[in-house]
Amino acid sequence: MPEFRQDPITTRWVIIASERGRRPSDFETPPPKADNAFCPFCPGNEHTTPHEVYAVRPAGGGWDLRVIPNKFPVLQVEGDLDRAGDGLYDKMNGLGAHEVIIEGPEHKIPLAHRSVERINQVVRAYHERYVDLKRDFRFRYVLIFKNQGEAAGASLEHPHSQLIALPVVPKRVQEELAGARRHFEYKERCIFCDILRQEMREGSRVVLENEEFVVISPYAARFPFETWILPKHHESSFETLSANQSLALARILKNLLLRLDRVLNDPPFNYMLHTSPLQEGPSSYYHWHIEVIPKLTKTAGFEWGAGIYINPTPPEEATRFLREARVDREF
Repeated sequence: MPEFRQDPITTRWVIIASERGRRPSDFETPPPKADNAFCPFCPGNEHTTPHEVYAVRPAGGGWDLRVIPNKFPVLQVEGDLDRAGDGLYDKMNGLGAHEVIIEGPEHKIPLAHRSVERINQVVRAYHERYVDLKRDFRFRYVLIFKNQGEAAGASLEHPHSQLIALPVVPKRVQEELAGARRHFEYKERCIFCDILRQEMREGSRVVLENEEFVVISPYAARFPFETWILPKHHESSFETLSANQSLALARILKNLLLRLDRVLNDPPFNYMLHTSPLQEGPSSYYHWHIEVIPKLTKTAGFEWGAGIYINPTPPEEATRFLREARVDREF
């Protein structure tokens, strides 16, 4: 079974994925896959994947979207945590859920080029699975993320997203929660709401907005063309997403991804959804959001050693390029 191990200095958890055991030769760069390579996510190959836990099926048959357990999960859903000490160190079983959201039956149509309605199906799938996994009180956090392109970590070309339910709150999210809580204790306001007010007033880093969401280039962007999608009104948990908000999120996500596609020539990218921990109620200090990061630079020795990122593109300049990008229409 996989194992969580905690760094006693930073308190960061890592997953020792023993089930995925790899030898030194396994880390060599594999040759590119042929265009006709077998794809388990394509229609007709459903029998090769684990049984779906959620699906969207049109009236005429077939499917528009499937959610399946990952065939090679990072964590295992069966069992108990069995927390234990190992001298100075802390560890526990690698308990969790790992699922794949197959975004459509078409093998080569990326999310940006799907209709708003189809993207909305993906957003609703995220929400349905989030709400369902919250019922398992062993889980404290659900991280929903997408890797597009091999450089961004995608092992299969067929468009898909993933989610991992965890028995711990990730360190990155803990840092956001702690910073937001400090700001609220001092000013009795949500830091994300304050950021939104200032960014919308100044305008230089606002990429897009619609009736429900705003896309900004963060002031201290870590990476070139990094953007965040935030609800306009205070919402601490993705769980509260309404049907109207879901559709508005699908529209603004499509618009943003098309602009990144146009400006950066179809870049590999990651996006991640950060939200309040599962078993916490609504909070006044945190604000859920999606972070979108094109894979344009490499994280090297300085960044790993110092924890300080070098971004060669000012966020104000990235915003200007994205705002000026021509897309077919506004969504």
